[in-house]
Amino acid sequence: MTTSLRVLGIDPGLTRCGVGIVDVDRARRGTLVHVGVIRSAPDAEIGDRLAVVAAGIRAAIAEHRPDAVAVERVFAQQNTHTVMGTAQASGVALLIAAEAGLPAATHTPSEVKAAVTGYGSADKRQVQAMIARILRLDAPPQPADAADALAIALCHAWRRGAPSTSRTGGGLTPAQRAWADAERVARTYLRAGS
Repeated sequence: MTTSLRVLGIDPGLTRCGVGIVDVDRARRGTLVHVGVIRSAPDAEIGDRLAVVAAGIRAAIAEHRPDAVAVERVFAQQNTHTVMGTAQASGVALLIAAEAGLPAATHTPSEVKAAVTGYGSADKRQVQAMIARILRLDAPPQPADAADALAIALCHAWRRGAPSTSRTGGGLTPAQRAWADAERVARTYLRAGS
């Protein structure tokens, strides 16, 4: 039995792809392992940019050997060009996880925000501040893409199999309890409306 779960969180993007790795222990406490941003030149060819993102993700996997990969799920935006690049980077991340034999999942931005702040519409500053608190950092991770990657990793660890002795909610953080409560309300609402 492992005593912790190591998750690689990825905030996909072409210009800036956030990469964050955390260890989450049996008490659901997170510890920072690695955080960074993979950058590609905006004027480079799309294939070259995706190759840079792929190389950065492969390097993080090779160096830190995560147990799982979590990627922020692409959502519709008004800027089609931006969403296409994000979707392409997301696909590369999921492909690399599969090639490495790692389980992978996607999480929506609101799901991630709710997991770490207790509020699905939290802004970037709130997410950064909570990541600093949760991981006991001296300052919030910069840029926001790096903090988002750590938030994605924590969300995944807390929701998808972080080692714990109890699944009844006794070991949940306040943000996790708020998320579980919100899920219960949403399920009740959906059942009532159908």
